[in-house]
Amino acid sequence: MRKSRYLLTALATSLALILTGCAESKIEKPLSSLAKYENQNLVWATCYESFECTDLLVPVDYADLTVGTFKIAVLRYKAQDQAKRIGSLIVNPGGPGGSGVDYAYNAEYVFDPDVLDRYDIVGFDPRGVNRSAPIECLTDEETDANYASDAKPDTQEELDKAIADSKEFINKCQDANEFLNHYSTAEAARDMDILRSALGDKKLNFFGKSYGTYLGTLYAQFFPEKVGRMILDGALDPNISILEQNISQAKGFDDALDAFLADCAKQDDCPLPKNKQEATSKIIALFETAALNPLPRKTKVENDERTATESLIVLGTASALYDDADGWPKLRTAFLEGQQGYGDTFLDLADQYTGRSSDGTYGSNELDSGAIIDCLDWPDTRSIEKTKADAQRFSDVAPIFGPYLAYTNISCKYLTPPTKDKLTRSTNKITSIKTAPVIVIGTTRDPATPYEWSVGLHQIFKNSKLISLDADGHTGQGRGSACVDDAVDIYLLQGKTPKKNLNCAL
Repeated sequence: MRKSRYLLTALATSLALILTGCAESKIEKPLSSLAKYENQNLVWATCYESFECTDLLVPVDYADLTVGTFKIAVLRYKAQDQAKRIGSLIVNPGGPGGSGVDYAYNAEYVFDPDVLDRYDIVGFDPRGVNRSAPIECLTDEETDANYASDAKPDTQEELDKAIADSKEFINKCQDANEFLNHYSTAEAARDMDILRSALGDKKLNFFGKSYGTYLGTLYAQFFPEKVGRMILDGALDPNISILEQNISQAKGFDDALDAFLADCAKQDDCPLPKNKQEATSKIIALFETAALNPLPRKTKVENDERTATESLIVLGTASALYDDADGWPKLRTAFLEGQQGYGDTFLDLADQYTGRSSDGTYGSNELDSGAIIDCLDWPDTRSIEKTKADAQRFSDVAPIFGPYLAYTNISCKYLTPPTKDKLTRSTNKITSIKTAPVIVIGTTRDPATPYEWSVGLHQIFKNSKLISLDADGHTGQGRGSACVDDAVDIYLLQGKTPKKNLNCAL
């Protein structure tokens, strides 16, 4: 799966299929009264023909169990060889806002058949996401407008509008969601331990990609003794500030675009100049043209009157950079169409990223849930004046994508932060996590989760091995590298990590 965070529009989204939340210090022992949750009897029902589905009950507020409960949607693909079953493997594809249920549904396309024989693949939608007490803020039409809105305020007037839109977004979220302050990743990590217990597993086996690595990291920080086999692919370093995360991501996408341009220059159908500087200038010019005159579709789509605005073109470009094999050819087509004055493929790429269907509906609530979870995890306490001052750093480090990420998370300034408590919200950095052996995977030219983040997470997990994939695109497993995939399979099936850190290629 792809993601981990969205390209930020003026309302609140960000470019990264991942991101995450504030670093947590070690948590005290869970409340004894959690027993009724940990020991609950899961009632499974057949769903989607060959799967099983159930609801898991978790407390809304771990610090006050009287507040109420959330229902967490869970899907299981049972091990094909029950006699040799190792246990459950809980999975998360990224986000925040990605559906673990959908990811587990696609287990046959994610994991080797031998892994499917030995594990129940279990996916859950984290609290606030999709089927699990979903955060609901915007209608489909409002979501369209959000993604299309100006993500790069160039004037005070444009910034004022972005601020007003951000405030309106937060107000809508607060009005529509009673427990808006209880959707943090820290709470989702605690939910995951409730799920582990209810499944009857003594240890948590976990496979997380992108933002999912942060979910796994917090679980390991809270419950180190309960970590079984854990793979963290396309990792987030939890100790990097939200500002530095956004700057690193901007640079990551700029670097990914450079790699695309180098490859494009070798292709017969490349519509851009072979000279990198000239090609970059043409791309910037296209973005700026679309800011004033959005590109229409050449081929009309029924009930879709949208045009490719500047933000949608930037989002479509970023979307293509997640996957060099599939995305780069589409991006060449998109730039050719853009030069002809059309935005068909840019719109298609943006819709692919956001999960928008041709009928105008969105398959999930990723925008709403991702924005709120990000705000809870990584509160942006900077003033607007400081944000404006920091914007120059983005442009200096990443001239292409930097200006579009400089105002990421401005909506978070208007979300009242939850009260800190001992169970879920600490601001201490995570300096060391000691668990059973863990695997961290980093892709050297990953645009969404820069490689250095995987290095940083590897250093935090004292008993981990780092697998480095020399490649473009987001995450490493399932990309076609036997070196990576074999190491993952051996670890899951035999519990053996590589004897030393691995350097792999496609």
